[in-house]
Amino acid sequence: MIRGKRCIAQAPKSERVDPAKLTSLAIPTPNGPVPLGSLGHVRDTLEYGVIWERDRQPTITVQADVRGDAQGIDVTRDIDHALTSVRATLPVGYRIDVGGAVEESVKGQTSINAEMPLMIIAVLTLLMIQLKNFARTFIVVLTAPLGLIGVVTALLLFGKPFGFVALLGVIAMFGIIMRNSVILVDQIDQDIAAGHARFDAIIGATVRRFRPIMLTAAAAVLALIPLLRSGFFGPMATALMGGITIATVLTVFFLPALYATCFKVRHDERGTQPVVVEHTEV
Repeated sequence: MIRGKRCIAQAPKSERVDPAKLTSLAIPTPNGPVPLGSLGHVRDTLEYGVIWERDRQPTITVQADVRGDAQGIDVTRDIDHALTSVRATLPVGYRIDVGGAVEESVKGQTSINAEMPLMIIAVLTLLMIQLKNFARTFIVVLTAPLGLIGVVTALLLFGKPFGFVALLGVIAMFGIIMRNSVILVDQIDQDIAAGHARFDAIIGATVRRFRPIMLTAAAAVLALIPLLRSGFFGPMATALMGGITIATVLTVFFLPALYATCFKVRHDERGTQPVVVEHTEV
């Protein structure tokens, strides 16, 4: 039968209706036609019209959703733990894997862990270039973990999971906190270099920088409000808002005290001015 420019070879329609006649179909060979039934057995059975594969392996995907306030990551972990006994009884060649958002989160976490050492080295290098002192760099770095208090509180309060997206928010939060610390430490050093007593410089710099630091943090927190209802960016926005808010407040009190402790600034230095001795040569 010829259709257009294509040639299709088919058996007559009467021979294509009855499946039982499949065994009598002739297969051409160099030695003449051979019936299909002489090459094997033909039997009727059911099979999937489409075989879904994952990593070139036949796969059956089971999907589900959560109800109420349950978190998908927590439910997935509970189910995965409950399937431990089932995995032990599976035949050879069969396995149960976790996919979906949890799998993608693990992939993202792996990529971040691979680049984390390079990121830490780059941050410390930039801080050393700016501050030119190991002690000051140490002070700035120690303020970063203060944000974790706010992150945990905010995630628990709003019921958000700590996944890959929330981790990105925590990393960004560390940068914002250390930036505020660098500004405050630099202002203290400028006041000391200008001739102020060290204790007065710490207090004065903190008071003067309080409003700019708070306004900057407030602008960042308010800008994240529209993302709170987002299913994807919600955890990141929640982590950033809680971390920045708590860390900014704590930094204003923690960093000056830490600076005074590291450089052994005493309370009795307040109000004293450095004595300048001039030598005149005749």
